[in-house]
Amino acid sequence: MAASGAAAALVQYVVLRGDLARPPRSWPLGAVVAQGCHAALAASHTHREHPDTRAYLELGGAMRTVVLEVRGACWERRRSVAASVGRARRSREWLAPDEAALTALAETLKHHSIDHEVWTEQPENTATCLALRPYPKDQVHQHLKKFKLLK
Repeated sequence: MAASGAAAALVQYVVLRGDLARPPRSWPLGAVVAQGCHAALAASHTHREHPDTRAYLELGGAMRTVVLEVRGACWERRRSVAASVGRARRSREWLAPDEAALTALAETLKHHSIDHEVWTEQPENTATCLALRPYPKDQVHQHLKKFKLLK
């Protein structure tokens, strides 16, 4: 892809969990921003050989990044299988609504073969955000249009 009008249409979407900065979590703004930075860098690095990623990075100061917020509507249960004394048992872990919505978005993107990276904060093992590799907006916007800009 040439660094022309086509490259200028490239955008990298970052989707952050909105609940992280609000009570009861109340993460500092810098910590939330860092999560988005980690995800964007991970997506760009993982897909660095893709022509769109290369063209996007060549744009330098003209790169376009859109930061969205995911907000969930209800609590969900996630089941995981854990080995316990030689046999499997089910354990239940409650996901915050924003984490569940982020997980649902990641599954939708995977189903549609859209390259992305989910950033998981350690040691908490909490999914905090995801970032797509750079894409032409018209290829991915349909999956992200229900999310609002992060405020």
